[in-house]
Amino acid sequence: MTTFKINGRQVSVKAPEDSPLLWAIRDEIGLKGSKFGCGIGQCGACTVHLDGQAIRSCVTPVAAVAGRAITTIEGLDPKGAHPLQTAWIEAQVPQCGYCQSGQIMQAAALLTTTPHPSDAQIDDAMNGNLCRCMAYVRIKQAIKLAARGKTGAHA
Repeated sequence: MTTFKINGRQVSVKAPEDSPLLWAIRDEIGLKGSKFGCGIGQCGACTVHLDGQAIRSCVTPVAAVAGRAITTIEGLDPKGAHPLQTAWIEAQVPQCGYCQSGQIMQAAALLTTTPHPSDAQIDDAMNGNLCRCMAYVRIKQAIKLAARGKTGAHA
């Protein structure tokens, strides 16, 4: 058993210690927002936060998170009202939507460390998150909206 916090709640999972965290999140805990994309940490669909840092859960072994705190897209804002989530809707970012939870989680980590990122900083931070629908222009627009606080009723 490996014990850690996920979205503020203490959990214990039975997954083998070398099993990917993504499988524990999806299969044992039942949170389906984090997606499986490539399985080698290259696409970003599985991005979650580990103690506030963006990580790829498909290549992070369960043992690496023992006693630590995980945040998934479901825990970013349970009501879906995080500034990035509202900016995503306002900028009409998703097409197929498959990569979007990973994109938002990566962007949330960026805005935590760099509240008002430049275009270059956004490009650098988001570089490892792939979108097969090519929504990159709208992703950047949504990140800028959230950084400026120009979402929802504030737009």
